Amino acid sequence: MKVLVVGASGHLGAAIRHEFERDSLVVAVDHRGLDITDDASVRARVAAEAPDVIVNCAAYNFVDDAEDHPVDALNVNAFGVRALAFAAGESGATLVHYSTDFVFDGRTDRPYTELDRPNPQSVYAGSKLLGEWFAADAPRHYVLRVESLFGRAPNGPQRGSATAIFERLRSGAEVRVFVDRTVSPTHVMDAAAATRAVVERTLPFGLYHCVNSGYCTWWEFAVEAARLIGREPRIVPISVADVALRATRPKFCALANEKLARLGVALPDWRDALRRSLDVQHAEDT
Repeated sequence: MKVLVVGASGHLGAAIRHEFERDSLVVAVDHRGLDITDDASVRARVAAEAPDVIVNCAAYNFVDDAEDHPVDALNVNAFGVRALAFAAGESGATLVHYSTDFVFDGRTDRPYTELDRPNPQSVYAGSKLLGEWFAADAPRHYVLRVESLFGRAPNGPQRGSATAIFERLRSGAEVRVFVDRTVSPTHVMDAAAATRAVVERTLPFGLYHCVNSGYCTWWEFAVEAARLIGREPRIVPISVADVALRATRPKFCALANEKLARLGVALPDWRDALRRSLDVQHAEDT
């Protein structure tokens, strides 16, 4: 199987590259190797590579900046996906595209399913929802919603809110975390393994929530991380209203992953994923 990984130098891209390189021919490109906002370049590169699968990890993830730069967000998160979907359709490739929990408004008290209606509350969220719709233009497509990624692939970057929490806990610094934002924290390598399973098992094309099982507030996540690290936590609970943010954050944005589980792709509980991630980091530090 030949896999074209777009956005391969990012957090998720590095994990996808590592997962598929074990037994597939992987062509990994970052934004310097392929500008997905250039339709002609996308079409030419896909035609030249003739991949069986295109995995799009490229994204404009600057949530607050997107409020001031909507064109940039739309070009990458929506129109770039449209270009990839068109090229995938022409070449007969399967397109895998990632979306986000931000497509929901967060005004609920239970995990969202794939049947729930999106209601984006920011430019970033709206651009990602458009990307979902454009990805579905590819005859063979998977749209996988991921959220709150943590951990890293071997030799890959480590980014996001969880990384900041880990670093401050280890240093003994005060950690300020949201007590009123509920998420489904997801190990990036678990998301990558599930992606591979979806592709290799040729699951029915469509939309799936690809997250670790369960959910928690960021405060609960930090408390569990502190317990696993073995540090006395200095955790300060804050609310979303306490922080000046340009873009609206959904408060309850946990995602249900039962659809994937029913098809044989079950992701572990977030606590198990957190423990494994911290075990790896500890081994690397010693």
